[in-house]
Amino acid sequence: MAIKLSTAPCCWGVDNVDNPFLPPWQHVLREASQAGYRGIELGPYGYLPLDAHTVGNALTAHDLHVVAGTIFDNLVDPRNLSNLLEQTHAICSLLTHLPAIEQEPGQRFRMPYLVVIDWGHEERDYNAGHFDRAPRLSQQDWQHMMSHIRTIADLSWKEYGVRTVIHPHAGGYIEFADELAQLVEDIPDDVAGLCLDTGHLYYAGMDPVATLRQYKNRLDYLHFKDIDQAIFDQVMGERISFFDACAKGVMCPIGRGVINYPALYKLIQTLGYQGYITVEQERDPRNAEGSLHDVAASRSYLSTIGF
Repeated sequence: MAIKLSTAPCCWGVDNVDNPFLPPWQHVLREASQAGYRGIELGPYGYLPLDAHTVGNALTAHDLHVVAGTIFDNLVDPRNLSNLLEQTHAICSLLTHLPAIEQEPGQRFRMPYLVVIDWGHEERDYNAGHFDRAPRLSQQDWQHMMSHIRTIADLSWKEYGVRTVIHPHAGGYIEFADELAQLVEDIPDDVAGLCLDTGHLYYAGMDPVATLRQYKNRLDYLHFKDIDQAIFDQVMGERISFFDACAKGVMCPIGRGVINYPALYKLIQTLGYQGYITVEQERDPRNAEGSLHDVAASRSYLSTIGF
């Protein structure tokens, strides 16, 4: 099997490009390389420059490839569609002009991918992880979101040859088991695949091992995270936004939390997954001085169990 480990700027607290405390993108690439990763995601739209020459030179200098770009935005509101399509064009154009990643034998689609995440709804953000009280979309609004995803995926594939993968995310309108099941029913595999994230699955009350097995035929891409159970229990008892929970340390280095990674390793071997798996650990960027230590610790742990 050809599995490689990549990481993402969220490990340095980069989730909102307007946050004044973000580390420079060059610093993130340098530390990702120092920790031994060979791949990295672009992070939120606009964090890395949209200039292929500038980014490509930096990637080469640090022996990195970009494995995915991300749309992290409101997928529900029809008024946001033009913005979503503008992001799709800009991200996919950049991805197709960066150094290519060799497609592994057995890998369903060539990387890099376009990861699509619904975000930007306070009523869901403050109910992240709470299946029982999180408001659900009306059928009309859900169909708006599905239509937007199909439009993004068609554009990314037909114009750029970039595969769209949908990422269920804590605090968005695609988070819980019922929403994931409905998504898979409404978006065919020939339109878009799944990027399943072990941390977000657990946060939403799902068993990561069982869920990866359930959706194995739709799985194109994986994110690995771990969760500190004590902090998770604490924040579930508070009225708190998802990223404020991350600032408290609910996400921890892999191997130090509650998720069963030896079992995931066995499952992934069985599934025959190929390509990159991205290691993530959301945090407050004001704590980014600990990022190198943590991403290195996660990679070291995963190597001890076979990755």
